[in-house]
Amino acid sequence: MSTQYEHILTSRPNPSVALITLNRPKALNALSTPLFLELNKALADADADQAIGAIVLTGSEKAFAAGADIKEMKDKEFSDVYKNNFLANWGEMSRLRKPVIAAVSGYALGGGCELALMCDIILASPTAKFGQPEINLGVIPGGGGSQRLVHAIGKSRAMELVLTGRMISAQEADQWGMVSRVTDNVLEEAIKMATDISSKGQIAVQAGKEVVNAAYELTLAEGLRFERRTFHGLFATKDQKEGMSAFAEKRKAEFTHS
Repeated sequence: MSTQYEHILTSRPNPSVALITLNRPKALNALSTPLFLELNKALADADADQAIGAIVLTGSEKAFAAGADIKEMKDKEFSDVYKNNFLANWGEMSRLRKPVIAAVSGYALGGGCELALMCDIILASPTAKFGQPEINLGVIPGGGGSQRLVHAIGKSRAMELVLTGRMISAQEADQWGMVSRVTDNVLEEAIKMATDISSKGQIAVQAGKEVVNAAYELTLAEGLRFERRTFHGLFATKDQKEGMSAFAEKRKAEFTHS
């Protein structure tokens, strides 16, 4: 995590947790292409680091990310965005195997809301505000917002946000099931959660993330079959033997991620 970046900050709150902070304060962390390229690299590096068990992604108190960079987009033409598959690299985050926790304070709008939705768990500060205001710019969400919102909050609520551009509060997002919970010390809580996840066996954690995500795309019968086969497969790991032996012997498990 020693790479020097221009638009993000990286650190290790503890040896097993990677913290990535969006760092374009003057632009309210607007998601430009250079920022996303740096973010994808930092996420990939953390995902490949055997010492890291979970990743926390955050912004500032004022804005997690206030949206995509409109100055970058406003003069683009269809031929450019279509031929060059504009925003396609935002999807690289979905290929990460380790869990990513979003710690959201302030504005998470447009691309910022989409970025939070790409994460596996969202913790929100009471100041957090979510929304997809692209309709006010003559476009629609282009980074997955319309699709992930339907899964997160249902068709009617997703349709309302996409078609009106209305912002919702952290409390409303919590009531709708969009976030895991609202907490005053959001970054501290996210790091604590990431530390807890990192104390588990990494193979089981990655398998758990995989089966939960599979529920979005599989039928119930196929999902149950996939879950059961994945569960069976974990009996080939040393962590399964250690975890169950530790439970039977009433001691703390010492996972080796193998």
